[in-house]
Amino acid sequence: MHILKMTRSICPECFKVLDATIYEENGKVYIKKNCVEHGPFQDIYWSDIKEYQRVKKYAIEGEGIKNPHTKINTGHPFDCGLCPNHKTQKNLAIIDVTNRCNLKCPICFANATAAGYVYEPTKKQIEEMIRNLRSMEPVPAVALQFSGGEPTVREDLPELIKMAVNAGFDHVEVNSNGLKFAESVDYCRKIIEAGGKTIYLQFDGVTPEPYLINRGSNLLQTKFKAIENCREAGVESIVLVPTVVRGVNDDQLGSIIKYAAKNFDVIRCVNFQPVSITGRINNEKRKEMRITVPDCTKLIEEQTEGQIKASDFYPIPVVVPVSRAVGALKGTKYVEFTVHEHCGMATFLIIENGNFVPITHYIDVDKFMKSMNNIYETALKGSKRKSQLQLLSTSLRHARRGILRQLLKHVLKEGSYDALGDLMKKVLMIGLMHFQDSYNFDLERLERCGVHYAVPDGRIIPFCAMNTIYRPQVEKEFSIPIAEWRARRIVKS
Repeated sequence: MHILKMTRSICPECFKVLDATIYEENGKVYIKKNCVEHGPFQDIYWSDIKEYQRVKKYAIEGEGIKNPHTKINTGHPFDCGLCPNHKTQKNLAIIDVTNRCNLKCPICFANATAAGYVYEPTKKQIEEMIRNLRSMEPVPAVALQFSGGEPTVREDLPELIKMAVNAGFDHVEVNSNGLKFAESVDYCRKIIEAGGKTIYLQFDGVTPEPYLINRGSNLLQTKFKAIENCREAGVESIVLVPTVVRGVNDDQLGSIIKYAAKNFDVIRCVNFQPVSITGRINNEKRKEMRITVPDCTKLIEEQTEGQIKASDFYPIPVVVPVSRAVGALKGTKYVEFTVHEHCGMATFLIIENGNFVPITHYIDVDKFMKSMNNIYETALKGSKRKSQLQLLSTSLRHARRGILRQLLKHVLKEGSYDALGDLMKKVLMIGLMHFQDSYNFDLERLERCGVHYAVPDGRIIPFCAMNTIYRPQVEKEFSIPIAEWRARRIVKS
């Protein structure tokens, strides 16, 4: 056993904060901890020590937030709100608009039927949450996801989207199982006319089996219909979101990417999410289900016949120099993706006639990012804009494809959401984001989380803390029993 670092974690039974060890053994990385009351726990952290070490060099600690909402009392993870310890700005904000759903998925962590109560913030509460997110400093939240439950069960969802757009969000997306979108082209149109930019579509595979296991019914044709309706309605951005479970759909990663490439006119990203195991589960069952980011990148390499290699994927903070360089050129600050390097990875594919080539074939990522850092550091020294632009021209030499060079030049000079949108329409993003659960919880990762929930009491809570610890207490405080909710509906009708 080779110890890699000491950290802090939580007991999966009582949530008490524990010392934890991250260590390597037989080429894999594990986390272990011991609770005096509930005993020892061990789980896989990352399945490949070489990949673990490769991504560590891209770690960047962010400057955090200037106006925290909570104070440090007991420490992570029980001061979330965000507290002064938090080191990463908001990359994506989430508001759960309901915990009601039109499905009963066995693996779901947010479901009214399972909980026994309805959590559904009022418009006024949502308006306050939006205002709270937009007030964050030094950079307000610019991307918002409406989630649930199933947000489309709320009849006023288009109004909520308009509310967010009017408040200044550049990007508003809807996290959905797709049932409502599959029913009606008009509904798809209402969402984009309200200002919705992206449909974040739950999509577990290209055959019926994963849906039967993960969702309890065969939803494959429903997914296809939802995508077709979105296309007809003029939707330009769909993200496919497969929850990856070992032995369920880990054999379909390559097929999902190939399907996305063939439907590149509407699909902009595939965001694989290795399953986060909420609730209590025995050790053997957990081992059976557990899959990590390096497992997935290796499977993608195998299942795309080497067209996409594991080495084509980079950790999320690799792009931070771009944010800083563009900010320097524009004389402003942009959101920085300083999330923990082991939270997730991504690559971009250039699509031509349904075929794909990783962007890494056309750009030297390390040299390009070094050039971006040079632009930023030149600006910090007070050098003139002319010097920065000269460095920009030099940096673009690391992009070896004409169209890519032009797109990057446009993004770097404009520094706008529209410019970034133009680039994203030319590439297909393949991402992997492994959210934590109580078994593999690392508090170091938590304080660098970039995906944050806004809740009705004014707090802003990191994703993994929300779904592992806070969700039941937040929802119970602002919920009503299902029977009472139904009675209210009858009275209103």
